[in-house]
Amino acid sequence: MARGVTPRQPAKSGRQEGTRRIGRGQAAAAKSGARKNSRGIPRKNAAKGAVKVKTATSKAANLKRAPSRHYNPIAPERVNAILKHLDALYPNAVCALLHRTAWELLVATILSAQSTDANVNRVTPILFEKYPTVQDFAALSPEQLEPDVRSTGFFRNKSKSVVGAARKIVAEFGGEVPQEMDQLLTLPGVARKTANVVLGSWFGKGVGVVVDTHVQRISRRWEFTENTDPVKIEQDLMKIIPQDRWTLYSHQVIHHGRNLCFARKPKCADCPIEPLCYAEDKTWTTVEVHKGAKG
Repeated sequence: MARGVTPRQPAKSGRQEGTRRIGRGQAAAAKSGARKNSRGIPRKNAAKGAVKVKTATSKAANLKRAPSRHYNPIAPERVNAILKHLDALYPNAVCALLHRTAWELLVATILSAQSTDANVNRVTPILFEKYPTVQDFAALSPEQLEPDVRSTGFFRNKSKSVVGAARKIVAEFGGEVPQEMDQLLTLPGVARKTANVVLGSWFGKGVGVVVDTHVQRISRRWEFTENTDPVKIEQDLMKIIPQDRWTLYSHQVIHHGRNLCFARKPKCADCPIEPLCYAEDKTWTTVEVHKGAKG
């Protein structure tokens, strides 16, 4: 060794200069010789075609792609394919609210706002036993009804709506729930969603689509609509869903939202509709997801 030249000493950190640190995953991949394709999937697993997406901001972010210009999310063949899956999954889907008359369904639907059907179904049997007819409700003051519906939430407004609807039905419709949309919309506490539930589930009139939180969220995931306003979503769905399926579609999608397509952590791996769904908030996918397609 030349005089005056000091040998290089190891770095105190234990790392030599010029070396590059690699993570455990990279080391394992290098050791096994695994190679990845353009989608970042190990080639030995690429044949399976499945990519587990842990979160919408991690692995799913790597799969975000703009839909092909030839892709049409509301193409009749795609819509029909999704409807067929819904038929197979929920062939006998009906309204989950317990009722025996049009009036009971109307009351239950009003009470279901910002509440669960299960909670409403615990309240209404006792309520209808205590007040069997629309005339019984019309004879109440809202304050008298409040204790009976308190557990459904927003009980003061709901009490006013139920009593007000009962009085109007008795005074103007002979004690019978009207069967026309424009007449139903004159009742206190009744908007299009409530009216569509009563007309579709009781009177068998498919004049609109019930857009609740499940229908809104899942229809956006399926790219049937880009809107967030329920009225605009209903208009979009009415253009692509056959009219004779409007009522059934809502019931089936509501069941789907409760069974598989949750708002958080949907069970995509168990869903037969998964290959037709390109939502970016999926938890598992076999297809490329589309940015902006989410509930």
